Amino acid sequence: MIHARGLTKTYTIKRKTTVEAVRGVDLDVEAGQLVAFLGPNGAGKSTCLRMLTGLLPPTSGTARVAGHDVTTERAAVRAKIGYIGQKNGAGEAFRIGDELVTQGRCHGMPRREARARAEELLAVVGLDGLFARKPSTLSGGQRRRLDIALGLMNRPPLLFLDEPSTGLDPASRAEIWSHILRLRADHGTTLLLTTHYLDEADAMAERVVVIDQGRLIADGTARRLKADLAGDRLTVTLHDPADLPRAAELAAGLPGADGVTVDGGALTLRVAAADRALPEFVRALDAAGVKVDTAESSRPTLDDVFLALTGRTIRDKDA
Repeated sequence: MIHARGLTKTYTIKRKTTVEAVRGVDLDVEAGQLVAFLGPNGAGKSTCLRMLTGLLPPTSGTARVAGHDVTTERAAVRAKIGYIGQKNGAGEAFRIGDELVTQGRCHGMPRREARARAEELLAVVGLDGLFARKPSTLSGGQRRRLDIALGLMNRPPLLFLDEPSTGLDPASRAEIWSHILRLRADHGTTLLLTTHYLDEADAMAERVVVIDQGRLIADGTARRLKADLAGDRLTVTLHDPADLPRAAELAAGLPGADGVTVDGGALTLRVAAADRALPEFVRALDAAGVKVDTAESSRPTLDDVFLALTGRTIRDKDA
């Protein structure tokens, strides 16, 4: 569905300073995948999406999307994709149904077919009966569902979603994801989305791609990235802080232990499998005469992955 090689976008500021927004991105997305594209603001996510959808010409590199070149066959690319941007796509002064019909007409549909498709999509996204309403009368969640309907008018096999649930309340976010997942299940639609909600990417995407400073720095399943780059975390609080040096020695001896740190009376370390390492560590401490007050384990997050890759969290640049 997407095959990009060396995609680069360079901007010149005030005719003097050259800035690379995207630096040599290689990306392959196969049909039917749900891929989450992660990174802080300014990392190059939206720029990549705009190049892949033909909205922005790359400075260098090549990309084929849905079988067509994004530079020389932009009209063919747009006929095969849907694109849902960060901002609402419908105008304020027009009826919802008319906006959808106009979108269909732009894709070459006869008016009757566009009208039928609009009615069908309004039912699919839970807006049936609202054909004559104006977008300005809808809630935030309803407007995002309308945006999804607009992106689906041409029945695209590939859908790009740029921050589809940003700014929505938890209930509306859940509704949006319900429609996204149903779309994939019912039609096998390939989905490439950006999001700042790492819990969404962790739970929903079968593949996560991380971009920072215009470069791809990680690619894999959320589970593998967390296991390989972050690891589980163990934290123990000792009854006597004087025992911390001895506890740190024992921690360093655990198989796969890494990142041993001491903060106050607590010792923290990363391990590959906390469910096995925690009992082993507590037994070792007990055998050494080190009394433990509390012990707990936690699973890593995708933000932990970003921290391991870059030395900062994904939110450090986020608005």
